[in-house]
Amino acid sequence: MEIAVAPDMPTYSGGLGVLAGDTLRSAADMGLPLAAVTLAHRKGYFRQYLDANGVQTEEPQPWNIEERLSPEAPVITIEIEGRPVAVRAWRYDLHGVTGHSIAIYFLDADLDQNDPRDRVLTDRLYGGDSDYRLRQEIILGIGGVRILDALDYKAAVYHMNEGHAALLTLALLEDQLQGQPLATANDQDIAVVRQKCVFTTHTPVPAGHDRFSLEQAHRILGDKRTSFLEKKDCTHEGLLNMTYIALRFSRFVNGVAMQHGKVSREMFPEYNISAITNGVHAATWTSAPFQSIFDRHMPRWRQDNVTLRYAIDISEEEIESAHTQAKQLLIDTVAQRTGITLKADVFTIGFARRAATYKRADLLFTDPERLVRCAHEQGGLQILYSGKAHPADEPGKAKIRHVIELAKELNSDAIRIIYLENYEWELGALLTSGVDVWLNTPKRPYEASGTSGMKAALNGVPSLSILDGWWIEGWIEGVTGWAIEDNDDEADEAGSLYDHLERVLLPLFYSQPQQWRRIMRSTIALNGSFFNTQRMLEQYVVNAYFPEERVQQTVEKPDAVLAR
Repeated sequence: MEIAVAPDMPTYSGGLGVLAGDTLRSAADMGLPLAAVTLAHRKGYFRQYLDANGVQTEEPQPWNIEERLSPEAPVITIEIEGRPVAVRAWRYDLHGVTGHSIAIYFLDADLDQNDPRDRVLTDRLYGGDSDYRLRQEIILGIGGVRILDALDYKAAVYHMNEGHAALLTLALLEDQLQGQPLATANDQDIAVVRQKCVFTTHTPVPAGHDRFSLEQAHRILGDKRTSFLEKKDCTHEGLLNMTYIALRFSRFVNGVAMQHGKVSREMFPEYNISAITNGVHAATWTSAPFQSIFDRHMPRWRQDNVTLRYAIDISEEEIESAHTQAKQLLIDTVAQRTGITLKADVFTIGFARRAATYKRADLLFTDPERLVRCAHEQGGLQILYSGKAHPADEPGKAKIRHVIELAKELNSDAIRIIYLENYEWELGALLTSGVDVWLNTPKRPYEASGTSGMKAALNGVPSLSILDGWWIEGWIEGVTGWAIEDNDDEADEAGSLYDHLERVLLPLFYSQPQQWRRIMRSTIALNGSFFNTQRMLEQYVVNAYFPEERVQQTVEKPDAVLAR
């Protein structure tokens, strides 16, 4: 549903879209035969404005797709709510470090022949009501398959990134049936579709999966398709469930971290669900100062991310110098945006992500007096926040207001708290590279993976995090960062957070700079070298896309495999 292609193209809302874009950037680097499909989102997501009290308002982000994308000739027609809807595609070529390019197709329903109600269906990312969402998902899933067919693609594998695209399975089944009614589909027909489909789920709670009433499904998707899905157990609790559709028609399913795989298997015990941990595109999220160092010491790190393992041999002084430069870039940006000048020698915490309640942006302020006392006694604290709340998420907006209210109360010479508005690609890159520690405080087990801490790791920034999502795999206490103790009592979790700040992080930063530099270096070598989309894609290729090729090679050429 969303792909972060370029900073000036507002075709994403947050982590899911950035992950999709990073995946495609690595696919281009690796020369994979892959194409991507999304929606045009002519009005973007939204630009966030925050007033002095932290009240969020939103403004559309229209962009001129005609200036950035190339039109494709085919126009396909799909049926939505009984009406024919014409859809075309615009193409963007994403180039990798070796010169290979990945085609990204943006589906667009803004065509003259369409009903005015349908021309706006590809305008807004996560906008409108649930009727609008279902219509969009018909375009993405069914329309996506039809566009690829019209462009003469012969896809071996269709990878559904979250349940938004699940209806592509219906289009594939209809192709398999060659005009016969869906009701005539047998187990063999379904097996043919399953063999082509791979599904990645990103949501660790049942309420987060797209669900639609059967009335909506019959009215918008149509009686025949909806009745077929009902018979094939694609409903749950009386609702058409996009996750169940994807599960039912996929031969490989995975969560996005080891822990998330476990959570997903508990939610859907009747399905075999694997885990492939997310990553980030190393070259995109490594700051310019660190890129220069890596180019000098490990010249092929862009082509081979595991080479970052050898960052352990880079001098601590070079690591410190690169981070100092990245921190100054962040400080300059904060000054430009807010008029507030931060200090380069003061310990700086970063917390930036979607402003959802489960991410608990205000856990750090559970005991504000203790936090202020810690800042006064230890040498000072600077805390940078950022993050958008979905326009309909009032509890998320309340979290933003709460943080900004607390900032007003607590700001002093010893502690400075700033909430930066309009969190997006470029600000995210500055924050993850320029702070001294990356804070993450989700309520377990609601963090499917998380990737912002991975971006920080590439820049030598360790994490202080709840043990959830990717951090369970990336955490080595005192080596790549620190774990906040998980507890049912939030006050106890906050106490663990404060204990780490008072007894470990701040004393290390202010009194043992050499040890702090070593932690920065090991964070790059251990986490940066693994939590990247190159490693992630290699796992998808071997485990999800073409597992039979690995087996076949082992059978046909056992000596060659063993010799390697």
